[in-house]
Amino acid sequence: MGSPDEKSDEKPFLPPPATSTTAYSHQKQYTTSVIFLVVAFYWIVSLAVVFLNKFILSSSEYKFSYPLFVTWFQLVVALLVLLIWGTLGRKFKTLSLIPPYEFDLSIARKVIPLTFMYVMMLAFNNLCLQFVEVTFYQVARSLSILFNIIFTYTLLGAKTSFAAIVCCGIVFLGFVVGSYYEINFSWEGIIYGVASSAFVALYGIYVKKTLGVVENNQWRLLHYNTTLSIFFLLPLVFFSGEFQGILKVYFLNDLGFWILMIITGITGFIINIAIFLQIKVTTPLTNTISGTAKSCFQTALAALYFQNPISPMNAFGIALSLFGSGLYSWVRYREMQRK
Repeated sequence: MGSPDEKSDEKPFLPPPATSTTAYSHQKQYTTSVIFLVVAFYWIVSLAVVFLNKFILSSSEYKFSYPLFVTWFQLVVALLVLLIWGTLGRKFKTLSLIPPYEFDLSIARKVIPLTFMYVMMLAFNNLCLQFVEVTFYQVARSLSILFNIIFTYTLLGAKTSFAAIVCCGIVFLGFVVGSYYEINFSWEGIIYGVASSAFVALYGIYVKKTLGVVENNQWRLLHYNTTLSIFFLLPLVFFSGEFQGILKVYFLNDLGFWILMIITGITGFIINIAIFLQIKVTTPLTNTISGTAKSCFQTALAALYFQNPISPMNAFGIALSLFGSGLYSWVRYREMQRK
């Protein structure tokens, strides 16, 4: 589960804490070793989220090609973790990061628009991951920057600097080149990736609008968003035909399969903690560099692990997309510093 201000590939399958520039105000200074451990923890968990989902959807011995159900199951696991963690937090101060579970119908009604964006983001995200290679996954979802600029202007009336638009152009060029020369090209993967990018951008905007409803507490928002998403996504699982297909799967009684599913769900939730800690102990610049570097490492690691064939032009498109995304983050960071 990403923060709206994080890199698009950091949007995992459960929502990370929403952030703003105020999250870095009055920040405590941490030692280099602490910062290194936190960033390493974020990298490990973030990479695990992507690789585990790709593994279970199309690469494992199970090849459980039901992305909507996988997403729904991960949400159920996340809700159980929230319930358990919130209960333990009342007894143990060290676990008080997440408040006790709450669900108020009057608040839930105000969160529903955000939940719709979130469910669409998750659904298209997993659908994209099913149809594209992990090496191309970042490129397929890189257009969230473009959609962020478009929706920020159309919905919020905020203009974007020329430098940021140039960065967006580089990302788009990388997307086009990477898509055209992708060896294992999939129109389904491209369409789902573009749709996911659009909802990632919308999700970021609606998070900023909705946080005030829960007194700017990202964990309280997670309570409502996760609970509502479970109810919203379940009909999609039925109407998509996935449920009927799942009933015919021969390994449903295999304990190893369900352990893998649970681990994937827990990892998807832990990314919330990892992003929260990285934001807490690092500067905005370090956070940005960490996200960009992780994207590059993720692409290289996927090429080695999954043995995905990459043409020279495909590699050039991926590099352009990653470079443009990193440059965009740098430009936005510099603009934030000047304000």
